[in-house]
Amino acid sequence: MDPQTLDLARLQFALTAGGHFLFVALTLGLATLVACVQTWATLSRDPLGARMTRYWGQLYVINYAVGIITGLVMEFQFGLSWSGLTHFAGNVFGASLAMETLVAFFVESTFLGLWIFGWDRLNRWVHLAVIWVVTLTAYASAYWILVSNGFLNNPRGHRLAADGESLRLVDAWAVLTNPSSIAAFWHVLGGALVTAGFFVAGVSAYHLLRRTPEWLFFLRSLRLGVFVTLPALMLTVVFGGLQMGLIGEYQPMKLATFQGDAAEIARLQAEMVAEHGPGDYSPPSGWVRVSAILMVTTWPTMMMFSAASTLLASFRPVALRLQVWHVLLVLAVPLPYVAMIAGWVFREVGRQPWVVNGLLTTAEAVSPVSAGSMRVSLAVFTTVFALLALVNGWLLLRQAARGPGDVALGRPAAEGRPEPLPRPTY
Repeated sequence: MDPQTLDLARLQFALTAGGHFLFVALTLGLATLVACVQTWATLSRDPLGARMTRYWGQLYVINYAVGIITGLVMEFQFGLSWSGLTHFAGNVFGASLAMETLVAFFVESTFLGLWIFGWDRLNRWVHLAVIWVVTLTAYASAYWILVSNGFLNNPRGHRLAADGESLRLVDAWAVLTNPSSIAAFWHVLGGALVTAGFFVAGVSAYHLLRRTPEWLFFLRSLRLGVFVTLPALMLTVVFGGLQMGLIGEYQPMKLATFQGDAAEIARLQAEMVAEHGPGDYSPPSGWVRVSAILMVTTWPTMMMFSAASTLLASFRPVALRLQVWHVLLVLAVPLPYVAMIAGWVFREVGRQPWVVNGLLTTAEAVSPVSAGSMRVSLAVFTTVFALLALVNGWLLLRQAARGPGDVALGRPAAEGRPEPLPRPTY
């Protein structure tokens, strides 16, 4: 395999998978918050809760729609760039990818359509049930993807076929309950809630900073975002620590590289050479260490900021008037994205040179295409993803800045804008 083709293929997958993951994080977290807000609005019949559901729900729908497109684009890569992987291990992890497609593109999308167009047409309890189906299928979609990814990191439940060139599934339960998949699922779920919490708090702080007449709407929204982040961060940290423990079992080279243990790296390198033949079996130390350090320093920063924000949000005068804090909340919106991308780089780059850990190298997995073809593919994929990211950012910023008075989702034709509440006095 031409080393240049391999490097281009890896870069393409990193950019597209990482870009898609950014959409997934916000979609998964916002779906949960919207479902919770609608549950509260349905039980209490609070009109403000219904308006919050529609406002944050419209932002969720925008991000979901563009994210689906990025997912479709990304999946083309398996056939175009990684035919060796699908030939060797497709019989094991291909089923979980197919299940993710069924869940995300059929069940989740169908029920999301019912939720969007069923407003004031479906019974309120049925409509509530629909958004919870959307949320739970989003969780299921994430789980199936992580089943596939968990197999790549920690292969289980397989045997080598008689031809010696492919794997066969022999224990589906071992694949479905892979510790690498389960720990990653809860870690990602926590990270998604953190991402959505920071997003909701940041948008709300922006409106409070501008002294919006909708102060009660955004006060409640700000508290929703702030109060969810601290427990979500704790969940993320717990399962992140659990994953670090598991890495020592099935990817000791990654752990040794992160720790900078030269003696352990040399020992593991000698073992791998004896087992698999000559080669460099250590991952790129710069990427592994920098991504891990960025990840483990960003999370404590968010923890301290979230703890302080939880205290500040508990006092109404402070939550409404502390403009310095509002500015910090707006500036903090990208922090979860930085931490999650750093974690993804640590998880994926740290597995190198393996694509299926200990079984198939990345060089063996890449498709037999020329470097020129891969350059064209990389240029097309990068351009498409950059355009989608720009469009999504523009749509989200425009809709978020407009406020709840300009939300089309679920609004009855005869509904007017509510009268603004007077500013509170203290």
